[in-house]
Amino acid sequence: MTEHTKTDGLPGMDAPAFAQVLEKARPRNERMNGEKVECNACPVLCQISDGRTGACDRYANSGGALVRTDPVLLLRRSLLKTEAKVVAFAGRPALANGPEIQPAPSSWSGDLLLADEVFVTGVGSSTTYPDYKPAPFIVCSKVDGVDMVTVVTEGIFSYCSLKVKIDTDRFLGAEQANVRCKGEVVGHVTTAEYGSQMLSLGGVHHLTGGSKKEGRVTMDMMQSLGNKKAVEFTIDGGSQIVIQAGRAPIVNGVEEQRMRVGCGSATIGIFAKQLFGKADEVVVVDDHITGVLTEHQAGRCLDMRASGIRMRGRKSTPGRYFQVANPGTGWGGTDIADPLSIIEGWDTDGAWPGLRLLMTSTTGEHANWYVLNEELVPVEQDMPDEVRLVVERIGENCEPSLSTVLFLGGAGGSLRAGVTENPVLLTRAIKSALVNVTCGGAPAYVWPGGGITIMVDVMRMPDNSFGTVPTPAVVAPIEFSMKLEDYRALGGHMDHVRTLEEALSRGAWHNEGAPSSLQWSARPAANPWPLARQPLLG
Repeated sequence: MTEHTKTDGLPGMDAPAFAQVLEKARPRNERMNGEKVECNACPVLCQISDGRTGACDRYANSGGALVRTDPVLLLRRSLLKTEAKVVAFAGRPALANGPEIQPAPSSWSGDLLLADEVFVTGVGSSTTYPDYKPAPFIVCSKVDGVDMVTVVTEGIFSYCSLKVKIDTDRFLGAEQANVRCKGEVVGHVTTAEYGSQMLSLGGVHHLTGGSKKEGRVTMDMMQSLGNKKAVEFTIDGGSQIVIQAGRAPIVNGVEEQRMRVGCGSATIGIFAKQLFGKADEVVVVDDHITGVLTEHQAGRCLDMRASGIRMRGRKSTPGRYFQVANPGTGWGGTDIADPLSIIEGWDTDGAWPGLRLLMTSTTGEHANWYVLNEELVPVEQDMPDEVRLVVERIGENCEPSLSTVLFLGGAGGSLRAGVTENPVLLTRAIKSALVNVTCGGAPAYVWPGGGITIMVDVMRMPDNSFGTVPTPAVVAPIEFSMKLEDYRALGGHMDHVRTLEEALSRGAWHNEGAPSSLQWSARPAANPWPLARQPLLG
């Protein structure tokens, strides 16, 4: 038994698929079995038997060679064919028993290799641990006559989280409530935003600060959500929810449909003119700000007669009420099923028999029509068609409910040593807009302040961009693109800069010429081209 983690209990493999050979690995521990290789791609230092993968399933031992099991992903502005293909570097065959690999196109040397057509992403590029190694790909190319360089790696992120935006008025849980996955606390409910509930998931404290199970569950959850898979959560004191990036959330078994058009007050303001003359009073029920038309400034501007309605809750400004009910999954994100329960009564000096009352939610999913009888009691009646059209318009203006997953990672740590010998210069260059940061070719937002804190929408990243290592930590692609002269000025690893053609011929810098593979993918239409001159040169 050595001090390193063993992985022999993992399922075996006949041959790694799409292997990228990193180096001819040799035992580095004199007590280790000579038939095994030690993987130094992360701090776990797995000892891997021939034909098996390490604990992360990203690296394997193939005949004594340490290989990366996934292809390097390359982006093109467009593909010759609509379907992305996996091809061998320089036309070399894949490893034995692997899936069929398409031959490399003969046009690789030439127009196909123009820098404004090809971008090497960090997906499948491999990791350089220990961190002082240069990044696996440092690729020089020319864009609009300017020499550019892109530094490419798969970063190991312990300081990372997911910010999840859930478009719904439904009550998911109280602010700061624990969010659980498979029974483990993996995050919390954070401040709600306009029409959306927000979750903060993952983070270093859940990855490393709790039990081993909490760390593993958090890591697996982050990988699944980042790779656009569905994950089920429960919120303490709140709802059960299924989240998948780019899909509608499922709350307590019901798929959400609409994001509210606005709060109750905003809905009143938007549709006041359309409801004027069709209803004598309109109440838009909302967990946050319930709107009352005749009291609202919109109603006053229309010279509407006061209705005499008396509302529950705390009056904020005319026509705007807070806390009319508790949060819930009923009308307007409240806990009510009967909208009349938020009305205390009617002033006899203001209200009149025959008064027409519309009560609706902020999405139009709930809407009732009432007429006051002689005792000033609202009696539900069939909604007039002209009023129903306005309610339908409210629904029409509600955007589809979606779950948005943002990856937030701290890249201000030691992965910078793979870019430069003086990491602070990289940080300064990024803040000075000399360096464009992307994740799998997708645009990343760099937060102000110290360090390199990036945020990226996983829907704009390639599929299966995220991996894990059992430290536990999340693996994510990251690329730094800049002018070659700027890279030299910030102390970059100039000895490891290679042309795009060399990179496609050999793979990662520590490749010894054994079989490797890559995969082409077209750039998503919504993403700017990573090597575009404008964002880099300002």
